[in-house]
Amino acid sequence: MPKEIRWVVVGLALILGGVGMAAPLLFQGGGEASGIDPADTAKLALGRQIYDAQCAVCHGAGLEGQPDWRQRRADGRLPAPPHDETGHTWHHPDAQLFALTKYGPAAIAGGSYQSDMPAYEGVLSDDEIWAVLSYIKSRWPPAVQARHDQITQASRQ
Repeated sequence: MPKEIRWVVVGLALILGGVGMAAPLLFQGGGEASGIDPADTAKLALGRQIYDAQCAVCHGAGLEGQPDWRQRRADGRLPAPPHDETGHTWHHPDAQLFALTKYGPAAIAGGSYQSDMPAYEGVLSDDEIWAVLSYIKSRWPPAVQARHDQITQASRQ
């Protein structure tokens, strides 16, 4: 193999290896130790405070979301969904919820996806994002929490 091609192959291998090692960090955010914990009272208190200040204006004080959240508005965007058990938040594993919150839906779904949901990177710390997600999960019935645990566990396998 010519030297030039060998260096291109080595360079590509290093780049792909770096991306492969960074991907879990992107989607795990703060990592396992910082994950969603609906039993951590300190995390729940912080999460509620942040939810009230940052999230309730769109998702509702009671996590009820906006009316007709499944129907696109005239601008093509979806209203804010509920974060209670009637919505789809609990259908997504911890890492995906973290990534959606930190980086915003457009970064996860693709640049052409439009949403009113902002990215919270630079606004909230990773621990604050986990606290908000912990608060949201703490409001779900036990059966929904258990199902969400199963979804998260399956996503890690």
